[in-house]
Amino acid sequence: MRIHIEELCFETIIGLLEHERTTPQKVIVTCKVDYAYSQGTFIDYAQAASLIQATMLEGRFVLLEEAIGTLAKRLKVSFPATQRLYLKISKPDILPNARVGMSETFTYEP
Repeated sequence: MRIHIEELCFETIIGLLEHERTTPQKVIVTCKVDYAYSQGTFIDYAQAASLIQATMLEGRFVLLEEAIGTLAKRLKVSFPATQRLYLKISKPDILPNARVGMSETFTYEP
């Protein structure tokens, strides 16, 4: 099974630049979680979305790389059935003519 959380949008402190450290900016997070579904073993996408947003808000990350790594760890701990995880964080307002961001896929041993 795979859950999809697409374009989870909120404002948070993230970035290197001085204004990014003081002024929240819009981020968009996409997450896909593959897991072995069995009766009683499922991943609640609402809980996963809440965890993503809370982690980003409290983390006040400097780099997207740090944010993605921390999100991956917290999601795996909270949802141990996770076998494969895709995360993408976009910052839509940094460049006037493009949405920029970063993504990574994590694979876990069963």
